[in-house]
Amino acid sequence: MKERIWVKSTAHLFLLLGSLVMLFPFIWTICTSLKDSSEVFTYPPKFFGEQLKWGNYERMTERFPFYQFFFNSLKITVIVVIAQLITSSMAGFVFARLRFRGRDGLFGLYLATLMVPAQVTMIPTFLLMKYYGLLDTHWSLILPGAVSAFGTFLLRQFFIGIPSALEEAAKIDGCTPFGIYWRIFIPLSQPALATLGIFITMGTWNDFINPLVFLSSMDKMTLTLGLANMQGLYSTDWPALMAATVITVLPILIVFLMAQDAFVKGVTLSGLKGE
Repeated sequence: MKERIWVKSTAHLFLLLGSLVMLFPFIWTICTSLKDSSEVFTYPPKFFGEQLKWGNYERMTERFPFYQFFFNSLKITVIVVIAQLITSSMAGFVFARLRFRGRDGLFGLYLATLMVPAQVTMIPTFLLMKYYGLLDTHWSLILPGAVSAFGTFLLRQFFIGIPSALEEAAKIDGCTPFGIYWRIFIPLSQPALATLGIFITMGTWNDFINPLVFLSSMDKMTLTLGLANMQGLYSTDWPALMAATVITVLPILIVFLMAQDAFVKGVTLSGLKGE
């Protein structure tokens, strides 16, 4: 018993140290956002300055159109999350429950696209967006992000775990395949949808490469691209930049805290198999 307590305490200590290491950059960012510009690079470094400069959060909105950047990121993220949840859930249901010739081979080919690096498809996607006149528009970020092989795979695996007795009972009651998908599988797969939604939100909100490639107008830029433009060539207002960074991280943190129960449940139930 004593040995088990010692092992458990040691494991908790290592986990605590690891969490502190991961939290330290975020804590330092918050502290820097409340400093004066002259106190950012002082030696020895200090967590807090002489006074807390809350005005840095107001100054960040004066130097750049921060609210426009925030609205652009929010708009793109919400549309991509909704679109990808719809397309991934429908495709996952088809590959998991509907039987047709070549289903497994088609799913294997679709899954093989996960092994193709995003850098390989970036130039063809750019040329395609240019051909359709969608460059420097938010559609150039929304349309490619509306589908996901990973999301389809994740939801397919979850749908396979739903007992087939529920589907058979619905068929006896005269339910169509779409009715089974909408009335049975979607309500039961809320944990998996929440898990996928968190992944999509983080990936879309934090995306930097795609906005850098497809967007050029200042009023179209996202938060990640706007933060990069806040860094000057010779001087940078680091407290204002850190304040903007803190505000940028908060939505992701709020989304995760609101959906963490469903996220844990989705990961836990992903291994269950139906009959």
